[in-house]
Amino acid sequence: MKREATLCRQCPVCNGFACRGEIPGLGGIGQGISFINNVKELAKIKLNLDVLNDVKDIDTSTDLFGEKCDLPLCCAPIAGIRNNYGTDISDYDYNTELAKACREENILCFVGDGIDFENYFHLPAKALHEQGGKGFLTIKPWQMETVKQRFETVKEFDVLGVAMDIDAAGLPLLRNAKTPVENKDIRALHEIKKLCGDKPFIVKGIMTKEAALLALEAGADGIIVSNHGGRVLDETPATIEVLEEIVEAINGRLTVLVDGGFRTGNDIFKAIALGADAVLVGRPLALACATEGTDGVRNSIQKLKKEFIHAMRMTGCENISAITHTKVRK
Repeated sequence: MKREATLCRQCPVCNGFACRGEIPGLGGIGQGISFINNVKELAKIKLNLDVLNDVKDIDTSTDLFGEKCDLPLCCAPIAGIRNNYGTDISDYDYNTELAKACREENILCFVGDGIDFENYFHLPAKALHEQGGKGFLTIKPWQMETVKQRFETVKEFDVLGVAMDIDAAGLPLLRNAKTPVENKDIRALHEIKKLCGDKPFIVKGIMTKEAALLALEAGADGIIVSNHGGRVLDETPATIEVLEEIVEAINGRLTVLVDGGFRTGNDIFKAIALGADAVLVGRPLALACATEGTDGVRNSIQKLKKEFIHAMRMTGCENISAITHTKVRK
């Protein structure tokens, strides 16, 4: 299977330079600096080579929200695949192929949300359910009445949990929608947590330790350190720059995930070493799915896993718990 993705230049390194300011499309907002910084700052962190050990068998498995996963990797939520990638595939088919690959590789899958309820939320949720439900439905920070309507779909399908990408409050198209997005405060997060019932609730779009502590106070089960791929505010820090201080503030009291510019298994290793429980990868897996379907996603995941295993072996780490801050140099 091979499809065209006419809005993506498929650069040798997906670093945000070629697509700066292209929204719809894949670029970062404004000058694209936040997207570019995510990739640039990750590259500054180095791995401490250490093969003076007896490491033989490498175990990359980890537990996330009660699920045993083969890798501390999740597929990030992306909606509007036609508008953003220029490929002739529906969001339902895209998320079916994506979730199938994630199920086969035993990692968590996040599916997205958008203005078109049926095509950008309900059908992607159905796709995740049909592929085993091992993942999260992402809900935009709509006005509360619309959020509650989305939760009727959450009840309809068997999925692991719900995430809200509060950072999407900065997306211009959604701000001007008929039912617009809005900023969410701690009271709103409390209410959304109650709507989740016994399902885990993740707050996506945390970039300060103060916001992380508010999410914790609101009852969130996890957070995603994210600047929405650089698409909501120019000149923010890179996610990897703020990760350590957020992890320190949380001190193990909830699950910390991170996204933003992760392209290789080495990048995943860096995030785990700085305290993340897992990493979300978006654009590379989305492009693989948009152009090559399930096989493309599986190949990309397997490549990331091989790179991650090599990084673990060459730094003396037999398992995830051995990947500590001593394994990298900032």
